[in-house]
Amino acid sequence: MPLQTPSHMAAQAQVAAADANLELILKVLPALVVILLTSAVCGRLALMAMQPRVLGEMVAGVLLGPTFFGWLFPGAQAALFPPDVRPVLYVLSTIGLTLYMFLVGAGLDHGARTPGEVGRAAALATSGIVPSLLLGFGAGLLLWSTLSRPDVSPVEFALFVGGALSLTAFPMLARILYERGLQNSPIGRLTLLAASVDDALAWCLLAVLTATHLGSGPGGALPTIVLTAVFAVVMLKVVAPLLRPLGASVARTGRLGPTGMYVVVLVPLTAGWITDWIGVYAVFGGFFAGLAMPRDPAFREALHGRMLDVVSTLLLPVFFTFSGLNTQLGGIAGGSMLLAFALILAAGFCGKYFGCALSMRALGFGWRESYAVGALMNARGLMILIFINIGLAQEMITRELFAMLVLVAVLTTAGALPLYKLALPERHERARADDADRPPRPRASTLP
Repeated sequence: MPLQTPSHMAAQAQVAAADANLELILKVLPALVVILLTSAVCGRLALMAMQPRVLGEMVAGVLLGPTFFGWLFPGAQAALFPPDVRPVLYVLSTIGLTLYMFLVGAGLDHGARTPGEVGRAAALATSGIVPSLLLGFGAGLLLWSTLSRPDVSPVEFALFVGGALSLTAFPMLARILYERGLQNSPIGRLTLLAASVDDALAWCLLAVLTATHLGSGPGGALPTIVLTAVFAVVMLKVVAPLLRPLGASVARTGRLGPTGMYVVVLVPLTAGWITDWIGVYAVFGGFFAGLAMPRDPAFREALHGRMLDVVSTLLLPVFFTFSGLNTQLGGIAGGSMLLAFALILAAGFCGKYFGCALSMRALGFGWRESYAVGALMNARGLMILIFINIGLAQEMITRELFAMLVLVAVLTTAGALPLYKLALPERHERARADDADRPPRPRASTLP
């Protein structure tokens, strides 16, 4: 047998690596094709059922998981989503979610904020997180012996349930508002701002729970909270002014050129990398990167025209599928499990919907706007999926609770748009959309 030289061995290693990469590509591409086809069909069906397309995409992810596809065709599901494909799907889903939240932040017209809007948003955020957290905490204490892992304390378990129920599906909420042209209406801006506060507080709670569960204690989360605050200040006070010339250039030329595209892709990905390193997930880095973007209408239009369709069509469905692969709904069959699920669902719905509606009414808005905002804030889909995926990965929750909270995400999100339309019919909604560029004045009205 001839002696192999180091150069021959290196060449053989390169060939083997190339073959492995090609084999991985041939595994990933069919998975992406199936994900996109299923998402397109389910999204279309959701629109036919008068639901937002994003709900259909979320259901598509669950259908591709072990509950449906894996149950009917276990061999095909295992072949389509083998273990070496899932890390690729995770990376794609994280990039897609970060870029989508970047577009949400860039499109939020916070320059049109009316006097007192920040205070109203803080009050709405408080009413959205406190009742849900308290009701979820109580439900968690009652269900600890039924659903918790033995190494998780009752208080830790109850706080996790309360934190999950206090979330609002910020990206999904934003997408519903964008699809209906309400993202810059008075209630749209107020709801987005309050939802961002709710989710940020819930992530701080998750940081504390994670530190406690891993043994470093609640104080271990303090650096995460401080670094997150510093990051937000740097993005809004340092990075934002540096990006203003880009906005002026787009406003002058009417287009976002190649150099500008490099900037608008690198900034959110870098911000997401930093916040992921801090410990609050890349999604918030993307959102603050969007807030730091120039506020010129021409820039927003050019940015969304170049990126929004690709991100929402290609990358977001991958995240829903990645979450669906971890969802097994068969584990919640039986009387005691169904009762536990009903208790969690009731705690989540009542705390968010009625808490936010009553808060809006107390702020001087009419009953129509109040119940409409309560319905929107009650949608949890995307953010709760991220929250519980982290809890499952860190062995803080069982798969049974994970499946229940996935169902909570689906049902509260499915109910958001019907309840919103019931409170704010189309003729009233058009009036609010027409007022998006005019300073609103909350007015008292009665719901007939």
